[in-house]
Amino acid sequence: MSFYWYFLCGIAGGLLGGMGMGGGTLLIPLLTLFLGVGQSAAQGVNLLSFLPMSALALSVHAKAGRLEKKGLLFVIVPAVIFSGLSALLAAMLPAPVLKRGFGLFLLLLSAFPFASAFRKDENHEKNF
Repeated sequence: MSFYWYFLCGIAGGLLGGMGMGGGTLLIPLLTLFLGVGQSAAQGVNLLSFLPMSALALSVHAKAGRLEKKGLLFVIVPAVIFSGLSALLAAMLPAPVLKRGFGLFLLLLSAFPFASAFRKDENHEKNF
């Protein structure tokens, strides 16, 4: 039975990842909260599943002409450097610290769309 739950988690993560919205934002909580996977292991599963998922999604988006190449190196170079540094940091941190940090990240991430729902958008009003 657990195979099906893992399969459903893969579908959920793949849906978000394919749209470029970060499948791990959903996959990690699903694995840790509902399937009892440890935080570090869930993050590892997310990273490993991200490779083939992003390669496929990238090719689809490229064929659709949805890639902006201007400034790409200015995004990629620091992202690669800091992902390596943060991976080293994550390897040294205990699982409860990682879990709390990820939870805080999700709370902060959800605060932006929530706050923007109450803000007047002048451009939106002009369009209607």
